[in-house]
Amino acid sequence: MKHLFTDRPGDEGLPGSERRLAAAALILGTMIAVLDGSIVNVALPVISHQLGVAPADAVWVASAYLVAGAMTLLAFAALGEVIGYARVYVAGLIVFTLTSLACALSTTLSMLVAMRLLQGLGGAAAMSLGPALYRHVFPTRLLGSALGINALTVASATAAGPALGGFLLEALSWPWLFAINVPLGTAACWLAHRSLPRITPKHSRLDLPSVLYSAVAMGALVVGVDSLSQNDASAHHGPSTVVLLVIALLAGIIFVRRQRRTATPLLPLDIFSSPRFSLAALTSLCSFTAQGTAYIALPFLFQGAMGFTALQSAALFTPWPLAIVIAAPLAGRLADRYDPAMLSTAGLAVLSLGLGLLALLDIHASALDIGWRAFVCGLGFGFFQSPNNRELLSSAPRTRSATASGVLATARTFGQSLGAALVGIVLAWASTHQGNEALLDARATHVSMWVAAAASFGAMWISLSRIRRARDV
Repeated sequence: MKHLFTDRPGDEGLPGSERRLAAAALILGTMIAVLDGSIVNVALPVISHQLGVAPADAVWVASAYLVAGAMTLLAFAALGEVIGYARVYVAGLIVFTLTSLACALSTTLSMLVAMRLLQGLGGAAAMSLGPALYRHVFPTRLLGSALGINALTVASATAAGPALGGFLLEALSWPWLFAINVPLGTAACWLAHRSLPRITPKHSRLDLPSVLYSAVAMGALVVGVDSLSQNDASAHHGPSTVVLLVIALLAGIIFVRRQRRTATPLLPLDIFSSPRFSLAALTSLCSFTAQGTAYIALPFLFQGAMGFTALQSAALFTPWPLAIVIAAPLAGRLADRYDPAMLSTAGLAVLSLGLGLLALLDIHASALDIGWRAFVCGLGFGFFQSPNNRELLSSAPRTRSATASGVLATARTFGQSLGAALVGIVLAWASTHQGNEALLDARATHVSMWVAAAASFGAMWISLSRIRRARDV
């Protein structure tokens, strides 16, 4: 860690002494924004019971936060180019902190989901510019190591969310899952305002029509997929689902056409002309779909089918973040010396194996049997993320750091929200069958975990194509 804050002649970014405080601001801000994407997962069965709603409806407490991010990450990344990265980052943390308090005070599902949507907007503003700020805080020679720390923060916060959520549920109650963000968010705002570099804006205006088309396309797609879970598996899906998916397609087409014509595109499409960038982004999308599916599905297996408490369920996740803590910093440093695509592919192979092992769990499996399989998943994911992020960011021009950062954050958030929607579909399908409730939960979770394993295997195959392409050049 010490080498991250040493100076050499010709280094870009902040001096080592200032770099330390800026890194602390980015780590804390990213941690709380990402943490709230997973901390409620373990509480979904409890929230479903206490608010008197169906499990498939309770999934929206997790999905709303992710959907809001998927809809606006690109917009906030572009806004950073107009008014400054640090301003957008700090403003996002302020909104996130205030709406966290509102989530804690919510008394109905509709109120909680509405506040989670607003909270997701604040989190998106911070997450969309985090990687770009890392690139301006640290010199290029340390980019892999710095992104290894960022990957460790993102992955550990995502993975540690269930454990922290279970502890708070056991000791207090579900509103404290959100109230804990108030002091942490306040500290993050102060650190960010004091330490982050003020980067000169590159554009004079934000293309508002592109913001609208992007948000509609992303939001309609995720909501359309999720609406499939509101229909019986044996029934024809209602016209609203088809309408949403058509709207998503049309808005997406209009968005792409506008990006080609406007002088200040929200998403400059030429950035995808680099195969390294495009394949890294697609790999990230598939891998986070796999992770999002697993993190929503497993609490229903542990609590609904296996009979573990929320705290015990959270403890079963502990090997996953523990393995990430071991793997992510090492993978980041290796990515500064060796082929990031090769390292990412190896990590995804291990992740796919781990998810397949979890899909084979028996409902009478011991905690040890669950733990070692989760550890395999954490090793794989920790070894994949930081090399892949380095590949994506380093393949984009430095002047496009915010765009690359927005694409990376969108791939992560949209993948997680898609994974949550897929679990909702499987849960709704299971609810249409008669039988023992615990066995139905187990069946639905096993199907979901095979979906996660398939998504991870797809990510590995895409990542492998990068290596083949490089050899053919």
